[in-house]
Amino acid sequence: MVDWFTETLHPHFRQQLSIDRLLYDSRTTHQRIQVFENGTFGRVMTLDGVVQVTENDNFIYHEMMSHVPILAHGAAREVLIVGGGDGGMAREVLKHRNVRRVTMVEIDAGVVEFCKEYLPGISAGAFDDPRLELVIADGAAFVAETERRFDVVIVDSTDPIGPGEVLFTDTFYGRAKRCLNPGGIIVTQNGVPFLQGDELTNTMRAFKALFADWTCYMATIPTYAGGPMAFGWGTDGDARAVDMATLRQRFEDAGIKTDYYTPEVHAGAFALPGYITRLLP
Repeated sequence: MVDWFTETLHPHFRQQLSIDRLLYDSRTTHQRIQVFENGTFGRVMTLDGVVQVTENDNFIYHEMMSHVPILAHGAAREVLIVGGGDGGMAREVLKHRNVRRVTMVEIDAGVVEFCKEYLPGISAGAFDDPRLELVIADGAAFVAETERRFDVVIVDSTDPIGPGEVLFTDTFYGRAKRCLNPGGIIVTQNGVPFLQGDELTNTMRAFKALFADWTCYMATIPTYAGGPMAFGWGTDGDARAVDMATLRQRFEDAGIKTDYYTPEVHAGAFALPGYITRLLP
C-alpha cells in the first residue's frame, strides 16, 4: 500500500503526493517538518502539513522571485531575503556577481540546519558563500529595527498562517519599504490567486498605498496547485518599464544559467489574466 501526504491548506481543495519514502517527521520550536521522497518531485519538504519546496520544481519559484527584480533593477548590490530557510532563494540571488551582500533573515534556525542535511541540493552551497549573511530572527522585527537599506527585498514567506502570518500585514509592508534604497524593489509570495484571492487583494491594497508602481506577476509551479502563483511587486522607480533589449543584455552579462527564467518570460509574467486583474484594488 502507498502512503499519501494530503495537503489541506485550502478549504475545498486537496492535493495528494505519494510518500515513496519518509525521511523525517518531527517538530522544531516553531513548526512541524516532514521530508519524504516522491517519484515525480524528488524530496519534498512540508511545514505544518503544507508543501514548501521540492527538489525538482523549486527552480521556477526561486528563479522568478530573484531574477525578475534583480535584472529589472539592473544595479542591485544589497539584497534582503525574508524567510527562505531552504537556501534556494539565496542560491539564485548569489548567481549575480554584482550582488555584494545577501542578508537572509530566517526565524527558524532548525529549518536552515535541517535543509542543509536533508535538502542540500536546494541551497547548492549558498550557505558557504561569504557574501551571505544569515540572521536568525523574526523578519518582521528585523525590518522594523534595522537601519540598513537594500536595493531588493524578497519576502520568501510561507502562507499567511502560523509564523508567516505577520509577513502579510500592512505594517510589515510599510516597514519593508522603509528598508529600500531609492529605486528599490520589493517582491512577495502571494499564493495561488484562484484559491487565495483575498491574500493577493490585501497585499495589493497595501502596495497601492505605498508604491508608485505596484502590481503582481505570475509563474506556474506544479506543487503549488490550483493555477499560477502570484508574486507581488512594489517600487517607486520605473524598473518594470525596462525594455527587452536591456533585459536581454543584463541577462547575458550576468552569465547565469536558468531553467525557467528568460527575459521574454520576465516581460510576459506581468501580463495578467482577467480574473487576476479583477482581484487588484
